[in-house]
Amino acid sequence: MFNIRRMEPKDLIDIQKCNQYNLPENYPMTFWLYSVVTWPEASFLAEDSRRKIVGYVLASVEQAEDNDSTWVGHINSLGVLRSYRRLGLAKRLMTLSKDSMMDAYPLQYIQLQVRTSNRAALSLYRDALGYTVYSVDHRYYADGEDAFSMRLWINGVPHTPRPRWKMFGTIHQFVVRKHRQLVHCFRRTRSLP
Repeated sequence: MFNIRRMEPKDLIDIQKCNQYNLPENYPMTFWLYSVVTWPEASFLAEDSRRKIVGYVLASVEQAEDNDSTWVGHINSLGVLRSYRRLGLAKRLMTLSKDSMMDAYPLQYIQLQVRTSNRAALSLYRDALGYTVYSVDHRYYADGEDAFSMRLWINGVPHTPRPRWKMFGTIHQFVVRKHRQLVHCFRRTRSLP
């Protein structure tokens, strides 16, 4: 059994440990604290029966860059300890965060970035939660990996930042590049003694 509740400043050290076990991307403590204090309704954690933190979602709300009257939710980090995965915790945390942000702000959409190689997360966001790929952020992560920028549209009409044919072109280029990398890697491993 799990208890899911709002994140509080007193939880941050344990949440940061959970983050470090799960993800290579780690925010400084000041960012965690700023997020929890500024948007207390947006971030949640899951704890087991011993009150050990086993998962969390850290979120924020901002005004859209192109429109001061439009609010945008942002999922900054989502993590569930490996032994607690595939139990629906990530989906429950994401849904609570979304519902809570929607109650507090007139959101147009919620956005997140995810590694292009993270198939489990892509499946969760796309198939279980309804997010769609909005764009590809090249070399987004410190190790040079690309990210999919994904959005869940809440109010308003979904649109892409460029004509649809260009968006498909970008995705096609990404797929072709990844295919070439795989072929190159396969050829290298076959030639090893």
